[in-house]
Amino acid sequence: MEERWVAADDPVLLPLIEDLARDYDARYAPTDGVPSSAELTRYPPAVFAAEQGGAFVAVVDGGVLVAGGALKRGSRGADGRPLAELKRMWTDPGRRRQGLAGRVLRLLEQRAADLGYTGLELTTGARQPEAVALYLRHGWVPDFDPDVPRDAAAYLRFTKPAQAPAG
Repeated sequence: MEERWVAADDPVLLPLIEDLARDYDARYAPTDGVPSSAELTRYPPAVFAAEQGGAFVAVVDGGVLVAGGALKRGSRGADGRPLAELKRMWTDPGRRRQGLAGRVLRLLEQRAADLGYTGLELTTGARQPEAVALYLRHGWVPDFDPDVPRDAAAYLRFTKPAQAPAG
């Protein structure tokens, strides 16, 4: 299994984009007639480029994409510096529960630190309990009341301090 840092429009990522689109549309109803999968075209590929403070990782096994995720420059933290926002977290449905999502998460967290980010943020949908569990397991702090029913919120925000840069 290998990790590749790729451009957001690299063809290797096509299964990730197609499956995320299918999954979003299956879990969430359209908003004002716009399917949930429209989120995947919200940002141009350039925002995930290293020159813009971004990164996209593809985990490939035998030439086949099995997991991936991205980061981009996010909002500003309390210190006024930009946070890294994680996006596009995905694991092939046939390869779930094998630690791949955690691997992608750790890779993105380390890349964010290497890029100089001091903090991380992400949002996930209320109908993605497996994502919520993943982020909690990996030390992400919910920016919402975990005791409120999840369907009461459209998005669930998490934050985490960045790791020390690799060295």
